Amino acid sequence: MVFLVGAGPGDPGLLTLRGKELLETAEVLVYDRLASREFLELVPAGCEKIYVGKESGRHSRTQEEINGILVEWALKGKRVIRLKGGDPFVFGRGGEEIHSLSAHGIPYEVVPGVTSAIAALSHAGIPVTHRGVGQSFHVITGHTAVGAGDGDSLTGGFDQYARLPGTLIFLMGLSNLEKIVENLIKYGKDPRTPAAVVTNGTLPDSRCVRAALSSLPEAVRRAGLKPPGIIVVGPVAAFSMTCKKELPLSGALVGITGTDGMWNKLSEKLVSQGASVVRAGISRIVPLNKEGLSGHLDRLDQVSWIVFTSTNGVRIFFEAMREGRMDLRALGHVKFAVVGSGTGKALEEQGFFPDYMPEEYTTEALARGLLSRIRPGESVLIPRARMGSPILREALCQGGISVLDVPVYDVEAEPVGREALSELSRLHYLTFESGSGVRGFFGELADEKRRLLETGPCPVCIGKATAEALSAFGIRRMKIARDYTADGLLSAILEDWDHGSSRL
Repeated sequence: MVFLVGAGPGDPGLLTLRGKELLETAEVLVYDRLASREFLELVPAGCEKIYVGKESGRHSRTQEEINGILVEWALKGKRVIRLKGGDPFVFGRGGEEIHSLSAHGIPYEVVPGVTSAIAALSHAGIPVTHRGVGQSFHVITGHTAVGAGDGDSLTGGFDQYARLPGTLIFLMGLSNLEKIVENLIKYGKDPRTPAAVVTNGTLPDSRCVRAALSSLPEAVRRAGLKPPGIIVVGPVAAFSMTCKKELPLSGALVGITGTDGMWNKLSEKLVSQGASVVRAGISRIVPLNKEGLSGHLDRLDQVSWIVFTSTNGVRIFFEAMREGRMDLRALGHVKFAVVGSGTGKALEEQGFFPDYMPEEYTTEALARGLLSRIRPGESVLIPRARMGSPILREALCQGGISVLDVPVYDVEAEPVGREALSELSRLHYLTFESGSGVRGFFGELADEKRRLLETGPCPVCIGKATAEALSAFGIRRMKIARDYTADGLLSAILEDWDHGSSRL
């Protein structure tokens, strides 16, 4: 079966719930040039991804080839998701794809998407209709509006468009802006009619330029607007229905790297303060060595302390206990230590309160505190990341304490390719939650990314260990959170933004 899913205008939050549900079950994803890479992160790990996007002057696949791809994979029995920007039926050629599927007897479902013709303008404060001002709106493709032939013949129905009441919206027409304006005026549209161009609508770097119709091309040239863009002509283009209230991070663009947990926590906090956020790099937690951990769980009676240096360690440890059907009463004699408040909260969710947490949330401070609390000869279990800092283990061993150092998970960071670098260059900040995430970010194109961080977004690190990982790649300019949590990252960004240090 094939599902034609509208991805919406660009903001990942405007994807429909049905669209998200289908992406999470995709076996094959056939997708266009998308405004956000986050859609691709919703599909399962084993999903076959096929890019068929079209760009101005360069098509990766013809429409006939796209139709053939959909048919081929559907006939193999696969669950195919055809992801299209905006709505499949608003200049998305969804109808042509459905004709092809129907000809081969392939079942399909169409999932509507939010069209940029409405959403991008709304995001810029332009209502497509307004009582007494704009009673209707008309959506026109800017590609063919100036002619179906060589692009120079002016047979696009402008004699009709110019007489239409209400709001005229031209999609995919920014490269034809001068011809569209010229012909609207030629066939009777008042040159003084309010007009506007919106680029990258609903995205963090969205821009809007307003002018009288006759002055619009020059205004757009001065502003340096580039496709993709939407042209709107009509009285409503004079409106700017955007809230003028300034939040502390209004105007800030922040890229977040790291795990789903960090993205969920930090993005919500940043948006609540007025920032725009993008997912700039994904790290996945991969459990490992469960057999080794199980062996240590069988000898918990010999363990005096369990030390957690991350929330992931807490989660995986207690999952292993449940999988082994171990009673929590086996921990009755054990004391717990955590590196910081976030890890402490994760432990509390399991029904235990930490016996020790350092005032400074660092591995060094944790080691110093434990050395004053644990007697030589006692045994300490540390379930941690495979690439975790050796500082804690080495300090405890030097103090005569028996350490059971058990790597229980690894952090795998997805590579960030060249196509994402231009998007990242527009950011003000780029956050990192772990040294593993830093190393994963620099896994490809390290020199280009080093140059990016020297002049572009300011890196914000969750702690000293993460900062040291950045320094190893030659990065000197960075901010380090005082509190090694999502709240700490937020505070570091708020403080820097308030001082104007990273504003473009």
